[in-house]
Amino acid sequence: MQRVLGVGGIFFKSADPKALGAWYRDNLGIELEPWGGAVFKWSGPHNPACVGTTVWSPFKADTKYFEPSTASFMVNYRVADVRAMVEELRAKGCTVDERVDESEYGIFGWVMDPEGNRIELWQPPEGR
Repeated sequence: MQRVLGVGGIFFKSADPKALGAWYRDNLGIELEPWGGAVFKWSGPHNPACVGTTVWSPFKADTKYFEPSTASFMVNYRVADVRAMVEELRAKGCTVDERVDESEYGIFGWVMDPEGNRIELWQPPEGR
């Protein structure tokens, strides 16, 4: 059975992502990247020789990226095999997006939880 290995990212809607990011930078010390979010680096049992990342990012309030969910947030979970996981979730009757995206950033798939929250599944590129 496929399992989540960690949190790959935390994304949330904001009326003013730039100002909110600045608040987090100025008050909580989160170092922002030029694109407006932050990347936390870590290592752990699933990648002892590499550095893993967890992304934190405010999105514009009108983003369509979280749809069909109406929630103001989306969590990205790190997994070993996105394609296998989405097939298992489909077989269990979960609401899974038909598409799986692949890019230099890895492989991504999406599923909705029973309360309508969109979940992003992320398989990092080899070596990450």
